[in-house]
Amino acid sequence: MDVPIGREAEDFGEEEYGIDFRNYPSYFNPIEGIKFDNSVKIEGHEFSEFKKLDRRLESSVKTINVLNFGAKGDGKSDDTKAFQNAWKEACSSLGDVDFVVPQSKIYLLKPLRFSGPCKSHITMEISGSIIASDDRSDYSKDGRHWIIFDNVENLVVEGGGTINGNGNIWWKNSCKINKAKALTFYKCTNLVVRNLKIQNAQQIHLSFEKCKNVQVSKLVVNAPEKSPNTDGIHVTATQNIQISRCTIGTGDDCISIVSGSQKVQATDITCGPGHGISIGSLGSGNSEEYVSDVVVNRARLSGTTNGVRIKTWQGGSGSASNIKFQNIQMQDVKNPIIIDQHYCDQDEPCKEQGSAVQVKNVVYQNIKGTSASDAAIDFDCSKSHPCQGIILQNVNLVGADGAKSEAVCNNINLQNLGTVSPHCP
Repeated sequence: MDVPIGREAEDFGEEEYGIDFRNYPSYFNPIEGIKFDNSVKIEGHEFSEFKKLDRRLESSVKTINVLNFGAKGDGKSDDTKAFQNAWKEACSSLGDVDFVVPQSKIYLLKPLRFSGPCKSHITMEISGSIIASDDRSDYSKDGRHWIIFDNVENLVVEGGGTINGNGNIWWKNSCKINKAKALTFYKCTNLVVRNLKIQNAQQIHLSFEKCKNVQVSKLVVNAPEKSPNTDGIHVTATQNIQISRCTIGTGDDCISIVSGSQKVQATDITCGPGHGISIGSLGSGNSEEYVSDVVVNRARLSGTTNGVRIKTWQGGSGSASNIKFQNIQMQDVKNPIIIDQHYCDQDEPCKEQGSAVQVKNVVYQNIKGTSASDAAIDFDCSKSHPCQGIILQNVNLVGADGAKSEAVCNNINLQNLGTVSPHCP
């Protein structure tokens, strides 16, 4: 069913699922309680918080052009100071501001922080190309960030331009070295990021950290398949974020959703190459972590090393709950459906531990395609905290050339509805 986004965000009930959860007393409604805040402008719907952003009169908008603050845009000169000064002017202005980064130019930037709170509502129009300095000494003060928007409200970042992390120099080093995230939004509220190309990040391309009320759309994110830890879109401790119509191909997760995130919706996502769409990892270092109320709807994954994945470490606590993966097409994907509660991303083997992050109330609906691994479904759940309330509905995953695939199912409370292939033994 193709449900409009506003309807989908308000009612994840019997009609959308084709399931009446009251008939299954061991399962409560997996998406019960999700109410996406109506604060972001979505296609065909305009909500209160952003009305003022989309109703601005051109005559009332102040334009701030980085060229007027000394930016050269020749791809060689350091334009960091010009951007800093332009932002200072924009942030201190009253009313609405267009922060213009003109097209047909390349702006070289060292690490840069756009700090709020601001007095104005800013639209940053990136029409040209922004490229990162590849001198690692430039990152000595903050090796974790290249461009960061810090504590800014009512911000739009758009324009059709390119943000290039120039990551090759970083990829040559160990994949575990601390590397800068290309573009970070930290503690931003009422945020729109759309119509941009983000490429070749030092590490994560686009990170949302402790943000609220976010719309992300029409992004193209890419890096070479072998580039390490170059997640496309990373969501952490963020509430009410809607990601739509994005094409992502990198060397790591297309979308990764980690602790503290709630009400996350990803719609119309094209993913590959990369590691798929992941929730987690959660629970590393015996930590207590939570992710809930996640919907991934209408995604196409091709040639990825995982499909839709939930991954947790032994020894952690907390939960990954109220999650729905629906209307997903897989093409030559390894591990198309996977829950891994024994995730261990370290050199030495992980010890068996008695505690675990609880995975519960997860629905897989209308998932079809081909698996590049023998096991198309791999549920490796914890003995101490088995996966609870897992539902497979209308799932059909085959091997190459239509060969039969397998399902591996350990320590799981599972319900099959409709046609499900492969079956758990």
